[in-house]
Amino acid sequence: MEEAIKLSREAIAADHGGPFGAVVVKEGRIIGRGRNAVISKNDPTAHAEIVAIRDACASLGTFALDNCELYTSCEPCPMCLAAIYWARISKVFYANNHEDAKAAGFDDAFLYDEICLPLERRKVSMVRLMSNEAKAVLEEWNELSDKTEY
Repeated sequence: MEEAIKLSREAIAADHGGPFGAVVVKEGRIIGRGRNAVISKNDPTAHAEIVAIRDACASLGTFALDNCELYTSCEPCPMCLAAIYWARISKVFYANNHEDAKAAGFDDAFLYDEICLPLERRKVSMVRLMSNEAKAVLEEWNELSDKTEY
């Protein structure tokens, strides 16, 4: 956790983004580091947890981080939480919670609210197009015998 907090401080000192840092650990060894880089990369997905997950996956040469833990300076937002699940990280340790982040101007409560709404009531318009054509691609995928499942 000390390293995650150190990275969060580095993020603001370098003006790379918000005050967030994270590390991925496997068997007691840090295999991925990340600090918020939203501003420096012009990438709204460059949260510390996402950056650390990408770094860990590159270090291990895999998309699955089974038996890994994530230490983060703040409770993960919905996007980062989803990435943690997709990466198969087994445990998350966090320092600040979402209320602490909200007090600093980082409020993700609206995202949780939006996720629960029916598509037609969300602030971002969701329009379905070409579903038959897209479904055909899924059917092709299902028929593959040599696919890498994830």
